[in-house]
Amino acid sequence: MIDDFSKQFEKLIDIFVDYEHRSRENLIEVLFEMGKMFRLTKVESEFYKSATDQRDGVREYLCDYDIGPADKVVMSKCVIAKTGAIVKCTAYTSNDQPPYTEEELRQLDLSIRALQSFISRNRMQRAIETLGYHDEDGYPNFPYYFRHLERMNTTCGFRDQVALLYNLRQFSIINRDLGNSIGNVVMRGHYEAIKEIVGDKGVVCRVGGDNFAMIFTADKLKPILKAMEGIPIVYDKENDRRVMVSACAGVFIIPPDFVFERPGSIVELIFPACQKAKLEKNGIIEYVSKRSFEERENISRVRRNFDEGLAKGEFRAYYQPKVDVRTGKIIGAEALCRWIRDGRVVPPMEFIPILEQNTDICRLDFYMLEQVCKNIRKRISEGKRVVRVSVNFSRKHLLDPDLLENIVRIIEKNKVPYEYIEIELTETNTEVDFKKLQRLVNGLQEVGISTAVDDFGVGYSSLNLVRELPWNVLKIDRSLLPGMENERKKLSTIVFGHIVSLANAMGIECITEGVETAEQVELLKEYGCPYAQGFYYDKPLPYEEYEKKLDIGKY
Repeated sequence: MIDDFSKQFEKLIDIFVDYEHRSRENLIEVLFEMGKMFRLTKVESEFYKSATDQRDGVREYLCDYDIGPADKVVMSKCVIAKTGAIVKCTAYTSNDQPPYTEEELRQLDLSIRALQSFISRNRMQRAIETLGYHDEDGYPNFPYYFRHLERMNTTCGFRDQVALLYNLRQFSIINRDLGNSIGNVVMRGHYEAIKEIVGDKGVVCRVGGDNFAMIFTADKLKPILKAMEGIPIVYDKENDRRVMVSACAGVFIIPPDFVFERPGSIVELIFPACQKAKLEKNGIIEYVSKRSFEERENISRVRRNFDEGLAKGEFRAYYQPKVDVRTGKIIGAEALCRWIRDGRVVPPMEFIPILEQNTDICRLDFYMLEQVCKNIRKRISEGKRVVRVSVNFSRKHLLDPDLLENIVRIIEKNKVPYEYIEIELTETNTEVDFKKLQRLVNGLQEVGISTAVDDFGVGYSSLNLVRELPWNVLKIDRSLLPGMENERKKLSTIVFGHIVSLANAMGIECITEGVETAEQVELLKEYGCPYAQGFYYDKPLPYEEYEKKLDIGKY
């Protein structure tokens, strides 16, 4: 008996440990052998997620071994896991069986406890699967989608696959007119219809609201696109009430040479196409073009090279002089970032918008501030003339509660007087950002650091911005500057003149950027804008060239 028990128990434990690679039939087979060995007629298990479920009788019941009359209980054990889950196992036998020896009871106790441990772990894994990979409504979610993509990458790959991101069109109207409960029924019906088309050749996951992500074999594309045009969904079977549901989608037909980097990169490729499809009044499908793919590759390349570029000092501060239009004297400069990589100057538009997509831009801004402070410190130490330099800071910085302290720390570390640094900030378009911007500008003012509002006149909150915040400098956006003499009586000229008057009346230093012609310089003089920045005077210059200009001092 002991040898038989040891062999069967070893088999049982082996299956418990390696259950993912064993079939349920393997487990049942061993349980049957052990049940017969212990002369049992029935073994049942009950799983409760909590004590409350046990009280209310809400359980998962399992009985894989039931071969005869369950006349009496041989053993019943109940364990409570650390999570609060309760597992109860009960073993029965018939009245005609002889009494159990102490050794048999000990072996049965050991077997039941092992079974309870397995049930608890198995049920918890299922619970974790449900919580982690499904949303509150039971739909597979983003983590489920990402996990599926990871598995595809390590198994079958992405050949002949199509990834698709879709949004239910005008679904808010269905919710509004039919109610949220019916809206949920309609969404579920549409999901099930799409899932049926995909079958076992892909997955469909809800990734938030009425947005869904899919991946499937290319042979399913045609029926899927047909379904996107519209599917009648029954929401009241008794009265045969239906509603037509269509969707707009971004589609990525995965090319043979596709290289998988991470799950998110696929979604990032499709998302712009889906957004474009949503904005189209009549169109419902937008494909990820070769250009989109190349843009995505460029984004990945920039992000890969960014850290290396910082470490190697590839990012340089170029300086564009600010000039007093009345005297031609250089009164300041703006530091503009240039990336020198492999002997080539990378245009800002090729990397700044990409870095703006996450907080990399914040790291670059601080790097630029550090470079500017070092250059200013060098001129001070050499006894040369120094002017105020403005450094751009992205709106992304407003998320940083320590932003002011970090700016001050860099300036003080380099022993630069505050009067030589100006922090240039763009307008905000949300109330939350405005409050954060207000705290920052006030904080900079308190310590004596100048602030400039960049691109003034472009955003929606321009007047509130100058009324509520104590700016030192107002930079008028180039879009408000008339380009030719015959435009001077146009609306842009009127607006320009009023902005200059407003700044002068409020005692705010006013500068116009993007000045390119002598006529524009004369316009600034006429309307009382004292300072200009633009190609008419100079392009952004490497530090060495800028120094020479600054030593001369005027144009």
